[in-house]
Amino acid sequence: MLMCMRPVAVACVFVALATVATVHGAIHFHEKFSSIDHWTASKARSDYGKVELSAGKFYADAEKSKGLRLTEDARFYALSTPLPTPITNEKKDFVVSFSVKHEQDLRCGGGYIKLLPQMDPAELKGETKYWLMFGPDRCGYDKKIHIIISYNGANREWKKRPSYPDDRLTHVYTLHITPSNSYEFFLDGVSKEKGTLEADWDFLPEKEIDDPEDKKPADWVDVPTIDDPEDKKPEDWDSEPEKIVDPEAKKPEDWNDAEDGAWEAPMISNPKSKGPWAPRKIPNPAYKGPWAPRRIPNPAYKNDEELYKIPEPLTHVGIDVWQVESGSIFKDIIIGDDVKEVLDIVKSTYDGMKKAEEDALAAFEKKEEQDEKEEDKKETDGEEDKKKKEDKSDL
Repeated sequence: MLMCMRPVAVACVFVALATVATVHGAIHFHEKFSSIDHWTASKARSDYGKVELSAGKFYADAEKSKGLRLTEDARFYALSTPLPTPITNEKKDFVVSFSVKHEQDLRCGGGYIKLLPQMDPAELKGETKYWLMFGPDRCGYDKKIHIIISYNGANREWKKRPSYPDDRLTHVYTLHITPSNSYEFFLDGVSKEKGTLEADWDFLPEKEIDDPEDKKPADWVDVPTIDDPEDKKPEDWDSEPEKIVDPEAKKPEDWNDAEDGAWEAPMISNPKSKGPWAPRKIPNPAYKGPWAPRRIPNPAYKNDEELYKIPEPLTHVGIDVWQVESGSIFKDIIIGDDVKEVLDIVKSTYDGMKKAEEDALAAFEKKEEQDEKEEDKKETDGEEDKKKKEDKSDL
């Protein structure tokens, strides 16, 4: 994994170029990945996967498409970069956006980022405290977009499970959180989900609970149907037995009554039997519906008007994932406080190269298919040559 190995002066130049805090707008951080020298590898374990700066196997633009690429299969990855200045969001909107391309057709692995308060980059690992974990994750058929927010010492998961494209192209994930405790999730610059933090995360206890003193009345009827008292069993209902001797059964030729006992044909279900009789069901006129205790205010509930608020200033962006199939490329990590400005950047960076990347993927997959056919032909030809040589040696 690449780390800061160059002289300090050179490394600082790369940080300045790649992680600009824009003073003329509302963008606090924009990682364009012109370099990855300012990304620090964790030393929390010795077998983390290596990364590289790469546009991948197919791309819209050889330079503009470059990002941080994960390169080794079946590995954990843990690396981070510092923010130019600590980020807070008191009484301000908060917007984070990034793109990831799973060009390897990822079947199992993460493609999310983490936003963290002050920590030691060399000790970054799965247990390291973070405020936000955001982005796609999948293993087999289990696919989800994580929006996990730390609140009062616990990581709270997003209740919603929107789908996301299952392909090899670049996709952009954007989250907007407001001081009114609302949020909106965008995929490729298009709004997909919105709501409130209180409703869609378990930050707070329920506002109301069942009244423990409320008991179901003894005369409460919660059985929806009853037997029809007017329904009578037909007189001929039991005229046929449920089981009869199998008329097709034959005594085996080697059956010995002296040794095996008297042979008896097996019994089978009688196709003429109607089975056990039961009266038809009718709606219960006394039915009152399912009973539930009345709801009362929860004494443990306390409203929090600052669910949106970052509890500790954010100082680092981290990538802390596991991938079975490597090859994912992270690009354009943006943090700001103006959703329009962030989405404008998404439009300029993503929309402008979307068609070119789609064309590049189509050409790449066509070449993959041709290469596979050629490889199959070589294998078949090799087997035929081997068989011919074996046939000659037998002569």
